[in-house]
Amino acid sequence: MTIDRRQEILNAAAQSFALFGYKATTMDQVAKQAHVGKGTIYTFFKNKEELFHEIIKKLMHEMENAARHAIDPEKPFQNNVHQALYKMLEFRMDHQLTIKLVQEQRKIGTPIVQHVMQTLEQSTLLFIKNKVEKAIEQGEIKSCNPDIVAFVLLKIYIALIFDWEKDREPLTEEEIAEIFQLYIFKGLSLT
Repeated sequence: MTIDRRQEILNAAAQSFALFGYKATTMDQVAKQAHVGKGTIYTFFKNKEELFHEIIKKLMHEMENAARHAIDPEKPFQNNVHQALYKMLEFRMDHQLTIKLVQEQRKIGTPIVQHVMQTLEQSTLLFIKNKVEKAIEQGEIKSCNPDIVAFVLLKIYIALIFDWEKDREPLTEEEIAEIFQLYIFKGLSLT
């Protein structure tokens, strides 16, 4: 049986970052969790930051895959963008690492964590923008500025999922889809 030390280190680091955040995670913790010497970590990763970025790259890939799998080419743009956004934000809400990073960003403001959260948002915006551009090309929606539409869709979605729940009963996925249909997609409609 071959032991993949690199993967063991990545798994241990992901667990440590999810439990303690970026700032409080040490390479000693990761080494202990991975059952390797600290020097072994440095044979694969230059420093904690490089290790963290590798984990975030994998996380972003998984999040985008969740969104891609939510898309049904047989359904219209409105359904697909709703499903993709919902899956991406659901992924962020359910993934312990992103939860911890949001907490660290708010409480401590660690620069690398702020950068990573911006990168996650930019990745989400690019994903949505590409879907908007495709919908314009295929004549599903009016010609518009895809960057603005992606930004507005994401920000409204975040507000309806995260901010709404602070003082109110959470909205269901169907209720969010209805709100988007009524207030957003009718404005983008060609009819």
